[in-house]
Amino acid sequence: MKVKDIMTTPVVTVAQDCPVRQVAALMRDQDIGALPVMKNGDLVGLMTDRDIVLKLIAAVDFESPKTARDVMTSDVRCCRPHQTIEEIAGLMGDHQIRRLPVIDDAGALVGMISISDIAEHVSELLAGEALGEIVEDR
Repeated sequence: MKVKDIMTTPVVTVAQDCPVRQVAALMRDQDIGALPVMKNGDLVGLMTDRDIVLKLIAAVDFESPKTARDVMTSDVRCCRPHQTIEEIAGLMGDHQIRRLPVIDDAGALVGMISISDIAEHVSELLAGEALGEIVEDR
């Protein structure tokens, strides 16, 4: 099975200058934990609920206005629609990542894939093995 067979589309995204409060509200309203951050149609980062907690709230810096650019993870690992689920489960485990943006050969964002997508559509065992590596202390 390939990534394109189970990835989530369309992808909800935010602009890099979107206020963090707005990003958090969108995450809540859409019931999602990660949003790709875009600039002029290009993927420039990924903002997760964990980014908000660790980089903003835990830093006791939530009083000043912040944008997605201030809090996002800018070194984003991605996968391609034609990759196998086994490949990306390994990538997720190796890099301790729960969600991956899916980009096409031109670099355009075309979907998102998560550990829960793998568990729901492919194999709970494969998802569990990847998750075990993700939560493992390194």
